[in-house]
Formats: sequence, C-alpha cells, structure tokens
Amino acid sequence: MSHPVDSLDSAFPVAASIALDLIRHPEVAARWSRPSALPHLSVGGLACHLGRQAIRAAELLPTPAELPTLDSADDHYERASWVTEGTPDQDAVAEGPDEADAVRGPDDLHARSGEAVAQVGDLLTRGAAVDVVPIPWQGWSLRRADFLLTRQLEIVVHSDDLAVSVGVPTPVFPPVVFDPVRDLLVRLAVRRHGQSALIGALSRSERARDIAAF
Repeated sequence: MSHPVDSLDSAFPVAASIALDLIRHPEVAARWSRPSALPHLSVGGLACHLGRQAIRAAELLPTPAELPTLDSADDHYERASWVTEGTPDQDAVAEGPDEADAVRGPDDLHARSGEAVAQVGDLLTRGAAVDVVPIPWQGWSLRRADFLLTRQLEIVVHSDDLAVSVGVPTPVFPPVVFDPVRDLLVRLAVRRHGQSALIGALSRSERARDIAAF
C-alpha cells in the first residue's frame, strides 16, 4: 500500500528539515556523550542515526536499483532484519555505524546532515530521483514513495527518541508528514497484534495492551 509519490516527494524534505533543527539543538551537543533513551546508544549516536535518514536518501535517491522490489513499505518492515531479530545487544550497538559517526562530533553531523537535506530537496524538486530506490543493506528495493515513507517514519520516531533523551519538546510534524507515518504504524501494529489488540489499546484503558509496531 503506497502513498502518492508527489505527496511524499514534498513531505520528506519537510520532515528532514525538522529533524535537522532538532539535531542542531544546543542540548544535543551538550549531552552528546551521555546515554540516550534507547538501550546502549549515546545521544550522539542517536543524533547520527536520525541524521542518517536524510544522508541515506541523498545517497540512494539518484541510484538505479538492481534489486527485487517489494510491494510496500509494510513489507519492508515485515522483513527488515532489525525488526525480526529484536533489540541489538550492547556490543552490536557499540560496533555499529551510529557510535562510529558520533566520535566525529556534532559539528561534523550538522554539516553532513545539512548538505544531505539540501541535496534531497534538490533531487526531488528537479525530478532527478529514481522511481525505484535500492536498499542494499537489506537486499531489496522500494518504490520511491515507499522508500521515502520508511525514512519519514524513522525521522518521526527517532525525533521523539532524541527529544526525550535531551529533555526538549518533541517536534510537532505537520499532517503531510505525520499522517502517513501514523497510518503505517497502525497497519504494522495490526499486522503484528491483530485488530482487537489495537481497538482495546486505543479505546479501553482497562484492557490496554502492548501493541508496539516493531
């Protein structure tokens, strides 16, 4: 189930710009080496993970895909290894790219993320982005709308993680950004837990259940 390409083309740069503003918040740099709200990950590592969503998009949007194409963003999250394997352990996080990037400091992230946000906006505005985008670390491709939706979901979710980690308000995303992410999270939660669990969690506090989408 994909959203119209034009809608995501215009929405993603908005999401990436909001994330960039959060990454540049002084409290993020001030708490860079402290633990974040996510297990085993520093604030700097989390900020780098958030910034990587635009960086990845800038790298991949002009890249022709030679990998099989999944039907939807929903299928991407159904198959993604980080979802199926669960929370990574401390060693895996420490050896991963987020903490490695964090060593380079906040100024480096600000520069790389700012450049990526500008590149993504230019690619999408000029119509220079490919219709099918490869995701080489997973071994498949997604249609551009679905690819942008997955990056948009990462931005919305990890912006909340980062804001909570440094004690600042979570950014409020406009409906064009938030609504497709909300709908995707609901679909993933229903796929994982069933309709009854979702209905109970949203409408009946006395029988609410853990219905995390991942």
